[in-house]
Amino acid sequence: MTKIKSVPEESEAQAEGCSEERTYEELLVNLNPIAQPLASRRLTRKLYKCIKKAVKQKQIRRGVKEVQKFVNKGEKGIMVLAGDTLPIEVYCHLPIMCEDQNLPYVYIPSKTDLGAATGSKRPTCVIMVKPHEEYQEAYDKCLEEVQALPTPL
Repeated sequence: MTKIKSVPEESEAQAEGCSEERTYEELLVNLNPIAQPLASRRLTRKLYKCIKKAVKQKQIRRGVKEVQKFVNKGEKGIMVLAGDTLPIEVYCHLPIMCEDQNLPYVYIPSKTDLGAATGSKRPTCVIMVKPHEEYQEAYDKCLEEVQALPTPL
């Protein structure tokens, strides 16, 4: 007398639904109050593409410690910060450093998506994309749009 395990189909459907990507609007719910200037949906996609190209050329700095070190050394690039990082104290000093060094910075809604753009399974709260001739056109477009964003007070 063996028991036959019945597989509930509803729970599988729910599990599959959870693995789908969340929309831009759903990601905006988890934003920090300091996440300004925030990239639009279109700019966010452009930044992800630029980040993927930069990873192939190894022209990327990721993580608070590494980015902070190279900003202090005077390295130039676009800083991309995740808007859903908690606690805020982890990286709230980086926008101030960017303003002091005249570096462009922008927030995007998800640290998970930012980590995935670098080819990592780990979420990443900050990335600096350095310019390179292989993807210069994409970098310049992103830089132009990031600089056009209104600066926070």
